[in-house]
Amino acid sequence: MHAEDLLKIALDVLDERKGQNIVTMDVRGKTSFTDYMILVTGTSDRHLKALCGYIEEKVLEHGFKPLGIEGDLGSDWILLDLGDVIVHAMTAQARDYYQLEKLWMV
Repeated sequence: MHAEDLLKIALDVLDERKGQNIVTMDVRGKTSFTDYMILVTGTSDRHLKALCGYIEEKVLEHGFKPLGIEGDLGSDWILLDLGDVIVHAMTAQARDYYQLEKLWMV
């Protein structure tokens, strides 16, 4: 599956499932391990888990198996690895603390 297809699926799910402050970063010229990173804020650890779970279900429906998922209930940051697209689902506090946008947008 192409990176742009994965990106569209993930963004559609996040929008539909009420992900907040969704930011897409094109990191193709900055790293070799992925093409895009999506940052999304969830309202709770359950919301973060659900957002990633819904994306996982949707890409599986399209015949793509995610490479991995890190974090679980009780986590303030869940990472969903789709290969060419990585989703960082974070609480507002974690997102403010780690400031990944500043790190990758330099």
